[in-house]
Amino acid sequence: MLQVFALDGITPVVDPTSFLHPTAVLIGDVIIAANCYIGPGACLRGDFGRLVIEQGSNIQDNVVIHTDPGWDTLVEENGHIGHSAVLHCCFVRRNALVGIGAVVMDKAEIGESAMVGAKSFLKSGFVVPPRTLVTGIPAKIVGELSPERLERKIQGTREYQELTRRCKASLQATEALTALDDGRKRMPPYKHIKQ
Repeated sequence: MLQVFALDGITPVVDPTSFLHPTAVLIGDVIIAANCYIGPGACLRGDFGRLVIEQGSNIQDNVVIHTDPGWDTLVEENGHIGHSAVLHCCFVRRNALVGIGAVVMDKAEIGESAMVGAKSFLKSGFVVPPRTLVTGIPAKIVGELSPERLERKIQGTREYQELTRRCKASLQATEALTALDDGRKRMPPYKHIKQ
């Protein structure tokens, strides 16, 4: 059962090409564009302001996205938000990545194609320049990202876009098997997905 809730007459909007896991929660003013992945346990609370997830972005397991009254939180096209990250009243620009468990606070801005390291804490108002890496508690700029590292991020986002398609096509609730079956399949590798 999808956990999508209207609040004050405002209903979340999810493009039909996006995948919303049944345990994700959307409340109020949430807008999810095409080809997005919203993972298990993600909570997007548009109860004070608008949350916008643009095309091709992925919001992974247990991510929390919220905002303050009168403010938006925005994840631009091809944003990549890692497991258990928290975004609050902030802006994640095009093709940026927020690492696992990172916290991004009020009015912080992550520049285009920038990366926030796992478990980092971005203070209110912190600005991450485009194509740079920040990490730490509090986060500090580490340096520019290499073309190879940026390509790995792009590839990771493509893998989540493919996961969106796979989930829409074949994810279904079922009972667990009680024993390993002969010839058990493995998940397909997606190392060279091109768009």
